Amino acid sequence: MAQEKVSMRKIREILRLKTDCGLGHRAIGRSVGLSHSTVAECLQRAQTAGVSWPLAEGLDEERLSALLYPPPPAPATRQLILPTWAHIHQELRRPHVCH
Repeated sequence: MAQEKVSMRKIREILRLKTDCGLGHRAIGRSVGLSHSTVAECLQRAQTAGVSWPLAEGLDEERLSALLYPPPPAPATRQLILPTWAHIHQELRRPHVCH
């Protein structure tokens, strides 16, 4: 099951508590009402996106959300190569080939 996005208010608070207060993941989780693993994931997303506390001027919630939760990459298209059926039938006719 997919996780829901953490509210931007909570993410701002997580970044503030980590940077300004130096709290650990479990203490931050207790403070904002999230699990320590969710706190760690939020901090990892922020680090990957290059977001740190204090947040840049003019960084609104929509832009912050777009940075932390980018859209998934488009699935790679691959071309399926179909077998040569005549060759497969020929191989199945060989002795000791199970079919």
